[in-house]
Amino acid sequence: MLELDGAAAGGQFVRTALALSALEDEPIRLENVRGGRSTPGLRPQHLAALETMAEVCAADVAGDEVGAETVEFDPDGIAGGHYAVDIGTAGSTTLLFDTLLPLATRLESRLAVTVSGGTDVKWSPPLDYVRHVKLPLLRRYGLDAAIDLERRGFYPSGGGRATLSIAPSTLESIHLESRSDVRGVRVYSTEAAALADSDVATRQAAGALERLQPADRDLEVRERVETTAASDCPGSAVVIRLDCIEDEQRRPALAGFSALGERGTPAERVGEDAADAAIRFLEREAAVDRHMADQLLVFLALAGGRVQIPAVTDHVETSLELLESFGLAVELEERPAPTVVGRSS
Repeated sequence: MLELDGAAAGGQFVRTALALSALEDEPIRLENVRGGRSTPGLRPQHLAALETMAEVCAADVAGDEVGAETVEFDPDGIAGGHYAVDIGTAGSTTLLFDTLLPLATRLESRLAVTVSGGTDVKWSPPLDYVRHVKLPLLRRYGLDAAIDLERRGFYPSGGGRATLSIAPSTLESIHLESRSDVRGVRVYSTEAAALADSDVATRQAAGALERLQPADRDLEVRERVETTAASDCPGSAVVIRLDCIEDEQRRPALAGFSALGERGTPAERVGEDAADAAIRFLEREAAVDRHMADQLLVFLALAGGRVQIPAVTDHVETSLELLESFGLAVELEERPAPTVVGRSS
């Protein structure tokens, strides 16, 4: 049983470790779970990921309770089928989806998981980032996955519901070693129905686009989607997608930036916050945004390739160490920035 220490890590360490355990068919013992957080141990959303993976992988599990700081996970294959998960809070549905996505490379039949929880909440990618940035990028390298949204869920009530469907997939190596000129921008702005009278979605999108224009006068607005969604509580989110990257085969790729609405923050400012992140990206040499940089590491480890990232964040360092523990080393090839991470296929 591989022993892993999460004393300096958070929930992503747990989720990635579970996925790698399943992919490599290697039992693990996680100690000091989320030891780097103010409330260590499993929280409801981490427990939901553990329980889901246990069901999908027919795993023997110990420590499957809220607050547990030691967890054991012993998988026995990866099964398809349809599963339902209720996080029970506004815990992130998208982070649970992140745990499952790499399993596509080992599936023998289609897997669908319907999750109830928060679709657009703090400390996790909004649903539209996953639907319109991450999944389209990974599809270009062979991942067969899609998300069907039934209902939005904002903090604190959650109540969202979405289904991730994954088919058996063979990934090509991922090559994103430089960025081409920005070709266009797409904006996805969402408001809960309770905010519709204030035109929050429209104002978020307008704030984002107005702030972006000085960054690139030739920026083409390719898509602007404003959505009013049923939800158990008020909330809003905006996601910006830049169509600005190419790999060595000249296939266009993507970068994404987001912001969530907060009480007391004007909707225009929410859009501007997302745009400011996009502008910072454009001012540096990188082929993916800082969040995608970390999320691609597992897929690089599985399929090989090289990706230019904007920075070596704590999440990147932790993920690289975890991958090495499983014998799937992804190397830092250049430092300081621009930094390239890569693994031979």
